[in-house]
Amino acid sequence: MYVLIGGAGMMGLDLAQQLLKVGHTVAIIDVDPLACRFAREKIGVMAFEGSAVSTTVLLEAGIKQASAVVASLRNDALNLALITLSRSYGISHIVVRMRDREFMEAYRLAGASHIISTIDLAVATMANAIEYPQIESMMHFEQGQVEVLKLPVPGDCNVAGRTVAQIAQDPRFPTGSLIIGYQCHACANLEIPNGNTVLEAGSTILVVTRPELVHPMIDYLGIRASHLPTLEVSHPNL
Repeated sequence: MYVLIGGAGMMGLDLAQQLLKVGHTVAIIDVDPLACRFAREKIGVMAFEGSAVSTTVLLEAGIKQASAVVASLRNDALNLALITLSRSYGISHIVVRMRDREFMEAYRLAGASHIISTIDLAVATMANAIEYPQIESMMHFEQGQVEVLKLPVPGDCNVAGRTVAQIAQDPRFPTGSLIIGYQCHACANLEIPNGNTVLEAGSTILVVTRPELVHPMIDYLGIRASHLPTLEVSHPNL
């Protein structure tokens, strides 16, 4: 897939590096010549110096051949213009980084296929870290109507040594929740469990549940904050 990214800031560069690792062809557009040089020499992607809302630069970067466009420019107004231009070239897969929530409806009307609010993501992650210290990570779907929890299975956890089927049949297991992922140890691949999968001590599971069932799920599993590792230093990429 050929992915064209507008904006060579930290997010654009990190995304380009990640997409390159998984085998995509990536190009970046940015007005900063130093950022473009860094993208070429340090990351190894194509970089086009100029405005990402210039039709001349977009054509030079091959927007007509792009499978997807990422709008990650320095402000929402420029992102909106990039979405509009991308749609005019027939691009249907457009991902935009939103800074100001007031642009949500404008982005939808312009035809963005995915709108990512970096502020909302950061706030939700921090709030979850404070409210649910027992949970290593939490993801939101369907505007917060569904939660996916990544949870450890310590030796003294209530589900350690039991099969997925046994857990699902337990009347105490929160109704409507599912165990959708299983990782037997940190270096193993994430697997889709079946009813016979035994949740071994020291493993990790992914659980889908509703927001109001997060606390009941933690209580059922018997996972405490002391089960989670303590990080001495954290350097988030924002």
